[in-house]
Amino acid sequence: MPSPRRTLVVLATGGTIAGRAANAHDNVGYRAAALGVDELLHALPGGPGLTLETEDLARLDSKDMDHATWLCLVQRLAHHLARAQVQGAVVTHGTDTLEETAWLLHRVLAPRKPVVLTAAMRPASSLQADGPQNLADALAVAAAVEARGVLVVLAGQVFGAGDARKRHSWRLDAFTAGDAGAIAAIEQGALRRFREWPSAEPIGLDGLPADSSAWPWVEIVTSHAGARGAGVDALVHAGVRGLVVAGTGNATVHVDLAQALQRAQAAGVVVRLVTRCAAGPVLAGRDHRWPVYAALSAPQARVELMLELMQES
Repeated sequence: MPSPRRTLVVLATGGTIAGRAANAHDNVGYRAAALGVDELLHALPGGPGLTLETEDLARLDSKDMDHATWLCLVQRLAHHLARAQVQGAVVTHGTDTLEETAWLLHRVLAPRKPVVLTAAMRPASSLQADGPQNLADALAVAAAVEARGVLVVLAGQVFGAGDARKRHSWRLDAFTAGDAGAIAAIEQGALRRFREWPSAEPIGLDGLPADSSAWPWVEIVTSHAGARGAGVDALVHAGVRGLVVAGTGNATVHVDLAQALQRAQAAGVVVRLVTRCAAGPVLAGRDHRWPVYAALSAPQARVELMLELMQES
């Protein structure tokens, strides 16, 4: 018989959840990623009854997340998820780039076991520290035998990797899932599910160049009043391989910017469209000159286009 899944793996990358300030009233002037993963777990009253294994992969403010750390994270998760005794994994992360990391993991791994990302809006030293509860909830979700896929757990809610969006710069309930809504809620440690777990066909580790510096260069460009094409021309000249355009409304693009994007496409740069609106999909139509990522945020779309270009290499 297969070994029972009695182990949870906790991988730490830093972020506000591991932050520390000089006093408990300071929720802004803190140093992110000051604490190690074992210190974070020590603050919890108790685990989910499974064996915990921990790794400090990085100590980053997530605004500084990089491709090398992403590659290491994907590799370590793939290693642990392949172990029969592992029930699931938790990743502690900063909130700033959390939706990008979650989308990358979803597309590359699409795991049948739960991979739960969690974070905090207040440092560990704060009187309002939300990290301990978020981490406890993430462990509870990862321990649930029914759970699967890449998930984001914050403020008592469980979001799918493709749905999570940071909507607020300050509040404890900073994340939303837009039109899709949460997949589940965690109530006193119990999971109440509303809809299906996320699933997809994984790209797999073989789809990622082993040297993260070789990952294709993709940038985000925003359309706005008075937009000019000179920035696009400069990116093309510098060697960019892909451009995600965050358009106004239903992914519309200023005429001057559109002309520069046409020049970019003629030079071999791949262009994709999303909306800069905080919520709502793009309804693709004949007015769109380039393919549309209908339901992704601009940062997620950058990850998607980067992966798309990797598959073409």
